[in-house]
Amino acid sequence: MVENVKSWVKENQTLVYFLIAQVVGIGMAGASILAYMVKLETRVMTMETRGAEYSVARMGKTEERLTIIEQKMAANEASIKRLVDRVLQGSDPR
Repeated sequence: MVENVKSWVKENQTLVYFLIAQVVGIGMAGASILAYMVKLETRVMTMETRGAEYSVARMGKTEERLTIIEQKMAANEASIKRLVDRVLQGSDPR
């Protein structure tokens, strides 16, 4: 019986290697999927732990920065308008 198995494996060596490679590949794919699921669950858990308060605080900081940028843009627009008015008044032939 053992001799029959040994001879069959020897005759079908390529098939045996191919089947082993498939098992290893399927195992690696399963491990990869499992790692992704763990990472995703960790992210969800982190968001649940931090909660909406954390998200609202981040949005508030972003809103503050945008307000500051908008104020600076308004000041720059006013400065540019004054400069353009001066240049146009200086070149006015009247």
